[in-house]
Amino acid sequence: MSTDAFSTLSHEDREFAPSAEFAAQANVTAGAYDAAAQDRLAFWAEQAARLSWQTPFTEVLDWSDAPFAKWFIGGKLNVAYNCVDRHVESGFGDQVAIRFEGELGDRRDITYAQLQDEVSQAANALTELGIVAGDRVAIYLPLIPEAVVAMLACARVGAPHSVVFAGFAAAALESRINDAEAKLVITADGQHRRGAILPLKPAVDGAVVNTPTVANVLVVKRTGIDVEWVEGRDLWWHDVVDRQSTTHAPEAFDSEHPLFILYTSGTTGTPKGILHTTGGYLTQVAYTHHAVFDLKPDTDVYWCTADIGWITGHSYVVYGPLANRVTQVIYEGTPDTPTQDRWWDIVERHRVTILYTAPTAIRTFMKWGDHLPQGKDLSSLRLLGSVGEPINPEAWMWYREVIGGNRCPIVDTWWQTETGAIMIAPLPGVTACKPGSAMRALPGISADVVDDHAVPVNHGTGGYLILTEPWPAMLRGIWRDPQRYVDGYWKHFEDVYFAGDGAKLDDDGAIWLLGRVDDVMNVSGHRISTTEVESALVSHPKVAEAAVVGATDATTGQGIVAFVILRMDAVDDHEGRSSVVRELRDHVAHEIGPIAKPRQILVVAELPKTRSGKIMRRLLRDVAEQRDVGDATTLADPAVMSLIAAGLAANPSED
Repeated sequence: MSTDAFSTLSHEDREFAPSAEFAAQANVTAGAYDAAAQDRLAFWAEQAARLSWQTPFTEVLDWSDAPFAKWFIGGKLNVAYNCVDRHVESGFGDQVAIRFEGELGDRRDITYAQLQDEVSQAANALTELGIVAGDRVAIYLPLIPEAVVAMLACARVGAPHSVVFAGFAAAALESRINDAEAKLVITADGQHRRGAILPLKPAVDGAVVNTPTVANVLVVKRTGIDVEWVEGRDLWWHDVVDRQSTTHAPEAFDSEHPLFILYTSGTTGTPKGILHTTGGYLTQVAYTHHAVFDLKPDTDVYWCTADIGWITGHSYVVYGPLANRVTQVIYEGTPDTPTQDRWWDIVERHRVTILYTAPTAIRTFMKWGDHLPQGKDLSSLRLLGSVGEPINPEAWMWYREVIGGNRCPIVDTWWQTETGAIMIAPLPGVTACKPGSAMRALPGISADVVDDHAVPVNHGTGGYLILTEPWPAMLRGIWRDPQRYVDGYWKHFEDVYFAGDGAKLDDDGAIWLLGRVDDVMNVSGHRISTTEVESALVSHPKVAEAAVVGATDATTGQGIVAFVILRMDAVDDHEGRSSVVRELRDHVAHEIGPIAKPRQILVVAELPKTRSGKIMRRLLRDVAEQRDVGDATTLADPAVMSLIAAGLAANPSED
């Protein structure tokens, strides 16, 4: 992809400096940049000292087998101990760790002492079920306290977990269980979603039919609905966990011991198991949570709205916040249940001080109207964060003015499943922010924007975002596929990490993220492979061929637009075609999950192909974005693009 494609950014003149009051109390000062620049490894060693190590490390970084890193060599620690036990031992057992709010309005406060008891019980249950260090555990749960407890219990016994988003269908769950060779699946009977109960166990039942490594399914009774039961395999959480001892001695594991596998979409359509380890990951998520969110553990109430099925939930709901002794809100449901002011009601009642959410949510709230947040007391908020996709300046300004009352710094953060932790973001109290810009790399992080030849671009120019030095929370590879890791991230530009995102430096050198440059779409902050959606479409008996692209969407960032060729006997009239389109959208949702349901499906007679048979998705993106179609002279039939463009205009979004 040529860097000519990165020329769409308008200049942003507005700049908002931190208030003197906020700067005076900020956790991190501008000196952090200088300290990291002078000795990057010493800087990260200092951050690692934030944790409790049973065995101190003897070396900060081993990069001799690049791009496979080892951080804090020789050090041993337990992640769950760092997130729970040490706070109890320091006298903070009565501090609330989790303020849980269910969609139905049920609430539960869990102190650090109570969390220690529950994690210990769950760890003892894992041991009873035969789980030992190194075994993999799949977690398929809604955002309820048991999900956090299950993750921490796995970390406590050294069993890498694979959390699968509870919106994924059975086939997606099955592939992830099999790739990780999980011995245990932890799930729930169902979850509450928009006032309805969505069953979860049926998806697990469908998946584990073809997962030979799974010995048991541990089920949380969340909704009370009836579920199918396989005696000897299926076990109730309350029967197994609740009777366990609340005493459990955590074992210290090597800094490079695997902590979790998290699957993310790749350009091949096959989900990639991103592997993260222990010491480096916990160091960076704890530091960045402390620095970027300016956390004051004695007074702040923090709320990250992400689901634990995504990396944001791992790093900034579970591990980073709890390592820093946070008091945080966890909400199970959707923003519009029972009313569209549910989030602002939660902020008001819990006196939330730090809110971290996605641009998709912010744009949705803008659409719903200012009167909803203005009807609640949001004066407790002191800092706002954005994550998951680039935020447009208009949404940034609305967030600042309507939600933050023009007083809250906004930290727009860039990072990935692969990076593990925040890489680019303003430092509140230090950075003067521009609406829509993530500004600059954090202390200890080395990022650059380069052209096609890996030459750093000038200010005012766009290109590719790269990371030029290893960082503690970086992925340690792709599970069971080290070559895919090398080829996917380190071959595009020699000896540097290619993030797969486009970026631009403005005239002042601030970084503006421009989204994906490969065939992975970013829908509401969720990475979905075009190939994965295409595969789901062609698995339907009525589809002969399909091509999928991402198109800009005012609400979700990108929307999925599919172009399909039906089999000859699939449909014979317009009404039948509309029915097939609805059927195909539902089919994709069933095969992958509702998040992958195409915004539009256009039935076409032909796809734009070169004479060699390659589908020109670039031209389909032009059509989906309603741009003038680019050069089509290389197509076997250039006229096909006019027909496709006319067809899309006549078939607006189905939703």
